[in-house]
Amino acid sequence: MRSKLLKNASRIVVKLGTGVLTDSRKLPDFGQMEQLAAQIADQRKAGKEMVIVSSGAVGAGMGVLGHSKRPVELAELQACAAIGQSRLMAIYEKLFATFGLSVAQILLTHDDLEHHERHLNVRNTLVTLLRHGVIPIINENDVVSSIELRFGDNDKLSALVASLLPADLLVILTTVEGVVQNFGKPDSKTIPLIERIDGALEKIAGGTDSATAVGGMASKIQAAKIVVRSGIPLVIASGKKKQALARVLAGQEEGTLFVPQTSRLQSRKRWIAFFHHPKGALFVDAGARKALRENGKSLLPPGIARCEGQFEAGEVVRICDLDGTEFARGIPGFGSSEIKARGLKRVEVVHRDDLVIL
Repeated sequence: MRSKLLKNASRIVVKLGTGVLTDSRKLPDFGQMEQLAAQIADQRKAGKEMVIVSSGAVGAGMGVLGHSKRPVELAELQACAAIGQSRLMAIYEKLFATFGLSVAQILLTHDDLEHHERHLNVRNTLVTLLRHGVIPIINENDVVSSIELRFGDNDKLSALVASLLPADLLVILTTVEGVVQNFGKPDSKTIPLIERIDGALEKIAGGTDSATAVGGMASKIQAAKIVVRSGIPLVIASGKKKQALARVLAGQEEGTLFVPQTSRLQSRKRWIAFFHHPKGALFVDAGARKALRENGKSLLPPGIARCEGQFEAGEVVRICDLDGTEFARGIPGFGSSEIKARGLKRVEVVHRDDLVIL
């Protein structure tokens, strides 16, 4: 299965976590960054299109400002990012230049990916850079973020970038070998293959104790949900091993492979499913849930048990069963006030073309 899914991957997104980019002083680890750049350059030279989603800006800035722990105050985080981002890009540019490769910096906010025209512009820019053989290096634009940076961890960003392109493969290189069962215990072991993401798997994944990182394995599992549903495989592997990327792309047993769903979502469906902060929620009865999930039907007024939140027609909403479990997202043709008024008859509240089963 690994060989089938990975050996022919030609467009690859590689996420580099803070833990594999910075040293114990919270400063960029030049030796480590050099070996990671060499791995990526080897694949670019072999004809692969390579995209990097790089953490490490806040970590790099922390050392300069004398922080021993990741700051809590937003302004301090943004100051660390402002200092660290330029330092990181200077290193990347120097490292890849030794291999005759050019890099480009792309800083994104969630709004850039949510707004449809900007979403397409980002994709077109990335595709153009790849066509010219340039390696895009992407990070969240932490310096101007108006929300807590923790919300925008780079595991999720890497999954969104992979879905945006779309990529053939997402590789998250981190400080561990993959998803580890019984982590920290004598009987710990890496899970080589994950075909289904369920509650049991999410219990295995924890957060992070790192002073510089955000999210830990839990955020990587959430990233896996995005790419797997998009039809893209994900491998979580160690960024400390010098041949990890080559082994992954050779189909060898390296890290943890998440098997994607067989059908790849269309571009617009991916945009609906993953690139929005839903403005409200529609709770549907069992009959409507079955009609949506199993029969590919549109959502009609009789199936809506209740509507929560305030939203306008054309804004993305969550679609949940009566237990509150979200199983779809969609763009309703009517606002929340009209739906709550219960006056809609013989209309499609959410057309099936504007609805995605998660």
